[in-house]
Amino acid sequence: MKVLLVSPDPRSRELMRLVVRGIERRIAEPIRFLEATNGDEGVRIALRERPDAIVADELASRAGAFSLARTVRDRPDPYDGVIVVLLARPQDAWLARWSGADAWFAPPVDPFQLTDRLMELVDRRAAKETA
Repeated sequence: MKVLLVSPDPRSRELMRLVVRGIERRIAEPIRFLEATNGDEGVRIALRERPDAIVADELASRAGAFSLARTVRDRPDPYDGVIVVLLARPQDAWLARWSGADAWFAPPVDPFQLTDRLMELVDRRAAKETA
């Protein structure tokens, strides 16, 4: 499984990695992490690498998580993986919905809820592919 982590803050990316790594045992395979420091870089990596999931910090500098999600979803060959956005404030949930994100979390993010929701979305996507 490949997961793209997007945040300008190395510490945030490391925390994302620790949380996402929580699903490794459940999927019984190692997770390969890709990283981007902003939304523009995230778009390029997502379209080239086609990760299974993207976890993006809304505060990603330049083009943020909302722009990233909207850009990869609106392409002629849309990204069909899971997109999770970490919001800066709860009021931005409507932007996450508009962007095409599958899930979003407002601070403080509960790592267990994030892990469970990501696993649910990945499972749902896998079931859709085999149907």
